[in-house]
Amino acid sequence: MEIESARCECCGLMEDCTQDYITEVKSNFDNKWLCGLCSEAVRDEVSRRKMATVDEAVRAHMSFCGKFKDNPAVLVADGMRQMLRRRSGDLTSSASKKVGRSNSTKLY
Repeated sequence: MEIESARCECCGLMEDCTQDYITEVKSNFDNKWLCGLCSEAVRDEVSRRKMATVDEAVRAHMSFCGKFKDNPAVLVADGMRQMLRRRSGDLTSSASKKVGRSNSTKLY
């Protein structure tokens, strides 16, 4: 099983995938390869907005991704990393200033 790098045509995120998986994803999105995050966003666009075609939803999502200086997928990954650090108690002081919780908030 050969692994290849594929770049998302929406956000530019690189993922290592098998050729079979790349072919399957492209077949679902008008021969465009989308990362998992963007493919879910496109599926949501199709179902939520009832867009006529997948190609229309892909173009709408590509336009959305193009509006950000930073890659939206990287921003989500950074958010997940911060969340995991908070849960493990390994949040640095600089990050705790960005995302804080009120002292009165109770978790249980």
